[in-house]
Amino acid sequence: MADTLANPAGAGDDADATRQSEGAYLFEIAWEVCNQLGGIYQVIRSKVPLMMERWGDRYTLIGPYNEQKASVEFEATTPGGWMARAIEQLAAQGLKVHHGRWLIPGRPRVLLIEHWVPNWKLGEIKYGLWEQHGIETPGTDWLIDGVITFADAVRRVLEALCEQRAAASAGKKTTPRVLIGHFHEWMAGLAIPMIRRQNLPVATVFTTHATLLGRFMAMGMDDFYEKLHDINDAEAAKKYNIVTQHKIERACAHGAHVFTTVSAITAEECAALLGRPVDVVLPNGLNVERYNVAHEQQQMHASYKDRIHQFTMGHFFPSYSFDLEKTLYFFTSGRYEPRNKGFDLCLEALARLNAEMKAHKIDKTIVFFIVTSKASKSLNPLALEKRGVMNELRTVCQNITQGVENRLYARAAAGGKLKLDDLVDEYWTLRYRRTQQAMKQHCLPMVVTHILESDADDPVLNQIRQLGLINRPEDPVKIVYHPEFISPANPLWGIEYDQFVRGCHMGLFPGSYEPWGYTPLECIAMGVPSVTSDLAGFGRYVAEHHLGHDEWGLTVLRRRGRAYHDSAADLCGKLLDFCRMDRRERIALRNAVDRRSWDFDWAHLGPAYHEAHDLSVERFFAAGGAGIGSLLGPTA
Repeated sequence: MADTLANPAGAGDDADATRQSEGAYLFEIAWEVCNQLGGIYQVIRSKVPLMMERWGDRYTLIGPYNEQKASVEFEATTPGGWMARAIEQLAAQGLKVHHGRWLIPGRPRVLLIEHWVPNWKLGEIKYGLWEQHGIETPGTDWLIDGVITFADAVRRVLEALCEQRAAASAGKKTTPRVLIGHFHEWMAGLAIPMIRRQNLPVATVFTTHATLLGRFMAMGMDDFYEKLHDINDAEAAKKYNIVTQHKIERACAHGAHVFTTVSAITAEECAALLGRPVDVVLPNGLNVERYNVAHEQQQMHASYKDRIHQFTMGHFFPSYSFDLEKTLYFFTSGRYEPRNKGFDLCLEALARLNAEMKAHKIDKTIVFFIVTSKASKSLNPLALEKRGVMNELRTVCQNITQGVENRLYARAAAGGKLKLDDLVDEYWTLRYRRTQQAMKQHCLPMVVTHILESDADDPVLNQIRQLGLINRPEDPVKIVYHPEFISPANPLWGIEYDQFVRGCHMGLFPGSYEPWGYTPLECIAMGVPSVTSDLAGFGRYVAEHHLGHDEWGLTVLRRRGRAYHDSAADLCGKLLDFCRMDRRERIALRNAVDRRSWDFDWAHLGPAYHEAHDLSVERFFAAGGAGIGSLLGPTA
C-alpha cells in the first residue's frame, strides 16, 4: 500500500470523501503534458490508465501548447457540451485552447493552451502577483515569464469551465459536482494562489516532485538532510538566486487544499523549506505490463547484451581484447547532477572494486557506463572511425562465411574431405587482414565517447582521472562516460535506452538527493538487479515496505548519516559479491527481480492519488464550498 502521512489534517471518513467526489471532474495540470522534458512526463503518462479507470471522460489533462511536440503526441478532436462552450468563450476573449487526445495508452482528453501574451499584458499579471501574493519577478526570464503566462491562462480556463458547468447545471436537482485541479510542480502550480484569491469552485491538489531549493542546496552540501531544519529558506533562496521560484513554490504549497509529494524523505524537505507539512505521499509507479516480457526476459537480455558487445568490441578491441563471455555490464544514468545522482560514489566504489578484483584474482571484466546529458561538441571522431571499421569487418566476415558455406557444401556433396584452408578467396583473405590492421590503435581506449565543451573542468572526467580509471589493459574495471542519452539515432548504439538497460547486468543509482528515482524502478520492471540509496525516495519506500529486498535483487545502500567512504566501501562489497556469482545465479536473481516488479505497478501505488483527490473535495466542502453558482448537475 502507498505511503500516507498519518491522520492528515481535515481527513474524515473515506467513504464520505469518495461519495463527495462522485461526478466530479478531475483536471491534471502540468508543464509536461504532451511535452517531454523530464521524469514528471513519465509519471503523468504512465499513470493515465489508472486515472481513466476511475474518472473516464471526467479526466482531462491541461498543458502548454508546443506546436512541434503536439504534432507528434496530440490529436485534435471536436469537444461537445459545456466544455465546448467554455473553449468558445475563451476564444472570444483571445485565448486559444486546443482540445484533443493524447496519443498514449488510455488516450485521455487534453487541453493545450497557447498561453503567451504581449509584454504589456505580462506586466499586468506580474504586478498582480506582487500586489496580491508578494511574489516579485525578474524583468526578463523566459522560463519564469512562461510559467506566469501559463498560470494566468490556466486560471482563465478553469474560470470558464466553472461558469459553463454552472450554467449547464442551472435548475437541475442533482448532487453537487466540483472541479478538482491537480497541479504538478511550481511551473504549473502558480495558478493555485490565483484560483484561491478569485474564489473559484475548484478543489486543489499540489504535488512537488522535488523542492527547487533542496535540489540546489543538496548539490553542494554534505549531510543535507541532517542540516535541513537549521536552514533559513529565504536566505538560501537569495544565495542561489531563485527567490521568485521559491516564493511561487511556497504559495502553491500553502494555497492548495491538499499538499502532496512523492516520497517520505521529500516530505521532510517540504515541511522544512516550504513551511507546510505534506498531507499525502504519492509514490510513483509504473505500468509494469509495458515492460514485462515474462518468459522472454532471458532471451531479450542475451539479445541486447550482444548489442552492447558490439559497442564494446568497437570501443576497446582496437587497443586490446578481453573475454566477452566473462564481461559484466554495470551502468548509471540520469540528469547531469554528479553528486545528487551518485555518479561520484559509483566511481569511488568501482576504483575500490578494481583493486579488490586484482587482489582476489577474479577473472572477469567490468564495463561501467555513465549515461547522462552534458554539453559536447560532437561524438569523438575516433569512436566513429572505429565503429565504421567494425562494420566493415562484419561485412567482410559475412562474405567469407557465405563463400565458405557454398564451397564446403559442394565439396561435401562430392564426397570431399573437411579441409577449410583453400575455401576462402584470396581477395577476401587480404581484405580481412587489411580491415584488422585498420582497427588497431596504439593508445588506451577512450574514457569519454564525446568531445566535451568543458573537458578540463568536468567533475566526472576529473574524478575518473584522479582515480586512475583510464582503461588500462591490466585493470578489470573499464569506464565508458557517455554524455548523451542512448537512442537509436546515436550511431554508436542504434538501440533504445530500454534495450540497453535490458542488456546490462546491474544498474547503480546510489544518489545523495533523489526525491523518488525512476531509474532503479525501471530496472526492476525489466528484470535487472539494481542499487538505490536510503537518500532516494524510492529507496526509502522499499526499505520501509519490502523487507528482504537485498535477496531479490534491489540493494538499498545506507547513506544517511554515514561517511562518503563508508558508503563507497559498502557498495564495493555488494559489487564484489555480484562479480563472484556464476551465470546460473545471475539468471536466478533476474527472475526474482522480475517476480517482484509487479509490487511497483500503479495498481498498487496509485490509490494514494485517489485519496488525495477525495481529500481535496472533502476540504473544499468543509470550507463551505465557493464560487460560481451551485455546480449542481449531471455528468457531461
